[in-house]
Amino acid sequence: MIVNLLRLGALLGLFVSLAQPAAAADPDPADWPAVMAEAEGQTVYFNAWGGSSAINDYIVWAAGEVKRQFGVTLEHVKLEDTATAVAKVVAEKAAGRDEGGSVDLIWINGENFVSMQEQGLLAEGFATDLPNWRYVDTDNPTVTTDFTVPTLGQESPWGGAKMVFFTDTARSGPIADMPADTDALLAWAVEHPGRFSYPAPPDFVGSSFLKQVLIEQIEDAALLAEPVDEATFDIVTAPLWQWLDEIRPVLWREGRDYPQNYPAMKQLLADSELDIIFAFNPAEASAAIAAGELPDTVRSFTFPGGTLGNTHFVAIPYNSSAKAGAMVLANFLLSPEAQIRKEDPQFWGDPTVLKLDSLPAADRESFAAIDRGVATLSPDELGPVLPEPHASWMTRIEEEWTKRYGS
Repeated sequence: MIVNLLRLGALLGLFVSLAQPAAAADPDPADWPAVMAEAEGQTVYFNAWGGSSAINDYIVWAAGEVKRQFGVTLEHVKLEDTATAVAKVVAEKAAGRDEGGSVDLIWINGENFVSMQEQGLLAEGFATDLPNWRYVDTDNPTVTTDFTVPTLGQESPWGGAKMVFFTDTARSGPIADMPADTDALLAWAVEHPGRFSYPAPPDFVGSSFLKQVLIEQIEDAALLAEPVDEATFDIVTAPLWQWLDEIRPVLWREGRDYPQNYPAMKQLLADSELDIIFAFNPAEASAAIAAGELPDTVRSFTFPGGTLGNTHFVAIPYNSSAKAGAMVLANFLLSPEAQIRKEDPQFWGDPTVLKLDSLPAADRESFAAIDRGVATLSPDELGPVLPEPHASWMTRIEEEWTKRYGS
C-alpha cells in the first residue's frame, strides 16, 4: 500500500511538472543572430534618469536608431532617482513575479548595482559577450568593477564620468585663482560667503561631492575600498563632518537650503547667485554654453591631486520581459556610432568607454573631429582619477548627512 502511494505521488508530481510551462531560457549573447531574431518586435522599457534634456534627447535618438536598425522599440521611463526602479524589481520579486517584469534595462552604478547584485535581481552576465565589447577599453578597471565590486558581466559600460568644477571667469577671475583642493575650497568659501553650495544628498551629484571631500579629508583613503565598518565609522568620517560644519555657515543661503540637483545649481550660476559649481561630466560647461544656458566666459577646472571618477552602466533585471531587446539596446549603446554622438557636447558630451585604438580608422577620425567646446578640459588637463569608495560608503554618509543637516 505504501509503495503504491509513493508511486501515485511520483506520477502526480510528474504530471504537475509536465503541465507547468517551462521557464524560458535567457537569450545567449554568444549566439548573437538568435538574440537579434528574438529581439525584433520587442519593447524595452529603459529606466533611466530623466533630469537632463540633452540626455533625454540622446535617448530619443537612440530609440529611433534601434527601431530602424533592429526593430526594437525603446520606451524611456524617466526617473528622478535610480532607486525607484530598483524598488520596482524588489517588489516584483517579493510578489513572485519572476518573469514579465516592468523594468527591462536600467541605467545604474554604485550602491544601486551592488544592492541588486547582492539580492539576485540582475540577469546573468551578458556584457562581455556582446559583439561591441571588443571595442571597450578594458585597460580601465572601472569598466569591470563598480565602486570596487566586480560587475561579473552583469553591467554593460555606457560612459565615463569625472568630477569637474567650473566658474564664470567674468565674475570670479582667472582659473588660476580657483581652489586646488577641498581645503582651499573651504578657505575660498569663507572669503566669498554665499557663493558656493552643493545639491543635497541623496542627489547623485551632491553625494559624489561628499565623497570627494571624504577622500581628501580622512587620514587613510585606502579604508574606503572596503565596506563600511560601523565600529569605526564615526572616527573615520569625523574629518568630513568637521569640514561640512565649517563650510555650512558660508554656503548659499547659509546652508538652510540646498540646490535640488545639478540643473538647479547650473541655473544658480547663470543667475549669478553662485560662483563655483561642479558636475560629473567634463563637457557639461561647454554643453551648457552651446545650449545658451551659461555665458561663454564659463571655464572648467579640476584639483591637481585628482577628482572622483567612475563608469556608469546599463543592466538587465533578472525578470526583464525583453532580455533580447535589452541586449540589443546595450550593444547599440556601445557601438562607435552611439559613443561618438554621446561624446559630442552638441548632443551630450559624455566621455566614451571605448579604446580608440581598437576602432576602425574612420571612427577614430570621427572621435578626433569632435568639437569639445571652449570650456572642456583636454584629457591631460583633467588630472588623476580618484577611485570611488565601496558602495556602502555612499549609503552610509547619505544617511548621516540627512541626520545632521537634512530638514
